[in-house]
Amino acid sequence: MIRLEDITLFVRSAVLGSFSNAAREAGLLPGQVSAAVHRLERDLDKRLFVRSTRSLRLTAEGEKYLPFAQEMLAVVQAGAESLHSGDNEPQGELRVAMPSDLGRNVLLPLITRFCEQYPKVSLRLSLSDQISDVFRDPVDIAIRYGVLDNSSYVALPIAEDNRRVLAASPGYLATHGRPQTLDEVVNHHCLLFTMNSQVYDKWSFPENGMRRQLIVKSRMLCDDADVARRWALEGMGIVYKSWIDISADVLAGRLEVLLPQHPGEAAPLNLICPHRKQFSPAIRHLHGVLREHLQPTTALLHNASIFKPHI
Repeated sequence: MIRLEDITLFVRSAVLGSFSNAAREAGLLPGQVSAAVHRLERDLDKRLFVRSTRSLRLTAEGEKYLPFAQEMLAVVQAGAESLHSGDNEPQGELRVAMPSDLGRNVLLPLITRFCEQYPKVSLRLSLSDQISDVFRDPVDIAIRYGVLDNSSYVALPIAEDNRRVLAASPGYLATHGRPQTLDEVVNHHCLLFTMNSQVYDKWSFPENGMRRQLIVKSRMLCDDADVARRWALEGMGIVYKSWIDISADVLAGRLEVLLPQHPGEAAPLNLICPHRKQFSPAIRHLHGVLREHLQPTTALLHNASIFKPHI
């Protein structure tokens, strides 16, 4: 019979990349973790890991089994939580990954108030511009921009009408002028950042049913999208970012939207979860809080008056 403890140690070994790390986390000896995984492999009659003295990686069978193992653990946790809550009150540990700029400047106050409202929820927050793998990384949900391209996970829309916009500070525009066409943008200082180690230097715009792409360059590059926004506030150049990320700066007059007649590419915001069964009360309540707050923000994209140049 397959033991739940063996499945748990298999999942943690896969996520952490070694038996030693999984053993340290669980307060066990590496040999105990290795024995548990070996026992699981025997019960399944499949080899789950390729082992060497210097590395540990999943086999093809291990890759296939991992999401099912994670789902089993999630179902067990959800069942345990249901026994301790007669009113479906959010509780338990919630591990959330989100982009650095969005998380730090927009979502953090909302999540903090959420934790204040539900004291039985413990939070593990990860802020990074690296895209989290909700099947492999130690997270329950990921809040992610972009059009979904993977049907293997489940997504709840938070702000489906969001899009990217071009913006610069009044100071930059006073010094360098305001681009009047998309072609003129490439001649300006553009502020870039990397996403998953790739430079985001191809700015796309829908145009006449097609996609118009600008290839821009910059002498300033960072691996944190928040830094690009801060550089824009300091008058260092033009930024192309999600409206949600810079809406507060635009409304306060710190940044101005450029070329509003050329809407930027879609940047819907979604809450991603590996399996629908993992939508715990805490996740459902958090989704409702974020959606309720951000829907009015993206509705402002239809208000042309906020995109008029400041006098």
